[in-house]
Amino acid sequence: MMSEIGAIEPLLEIEGLCVNIASRRGNVAAVRNVSLSVAPGEILGVVGESGSGKSVTALAVIGILPAAACVAQGRVRFAGRALDLTGRHGGDRDGLAIIFQNPRAALNPIRPVGRQLVDALRVHSSLSMGQATARAVELLKQVRIREPVRRFWSYPFELSGGMCQRVMIAIALACEPRLLIADEPTTGLDVTTQKAIIDLIVALAAWRRCSSRMTSLWPASAARGSRSCKAARS
Repeated sequence: MMSEIGAIEPLLEIEGLCVNIASRRGNVAAVRNVSLSVAPGEILGVVGESGSGKSVTALAVIGILPAAACVAQGRVRFAGRALDLTGRHGGDRDGLAIIFQNPRAALNPIRPVGRQLVDALRVHSSLSMGQATARAVELLKQVRIREPVRRFWSYPFELSGGMCQRVMIAIALACEPRLLIADEPTTGLDVTTQKAIIDLIVALAAWRRCSSRMTSLWPASAARGSRSCKAARS
């Protein structure tokens, strides 16, 4: 269970969240009674072992639970409004963004990474193709990818794991989110690259004045947060 640690006027508030996943043996409780909050400008680190419900909680908040999963009870409020947890939501997630733990699975393998950034910008803004392209190059530069103009045309398989994750961070930040959810963003990366990615997320969140919720298997990865809470199997 994740316990809430005092929050004042939270940007994100989760109360009593329970998520079930259907299986051949019946419903499995993947998340039980999760409550936590994130204040504006705060970085919250959620630490727990594999299977403790960190990622499922993140997917429930962002509204992209797998088809076999459903929210059994609980509520989630973001920026003062209740989020639809039934899977039929429309634009109520505006201001929310997520960085997935496996960038190679999240990125389209047959489309240049720059074009994927442009796609996100075009869907969520009124930028023209030229403006979105220029903005995409600037975002690649902001996440510290060298030669951003050249890398704009690179495919995911041409980039290292750390560089792919930097692209995912750029995509997540493209639409100026108020809350950034980082779901184990350093999974599969070496220790040096893990530190670089965490430092980058923290620095960009501070620069853009957005809140962040980071999940991790390792306390050291989440220790850069303003505070942390523990996710445990129950």
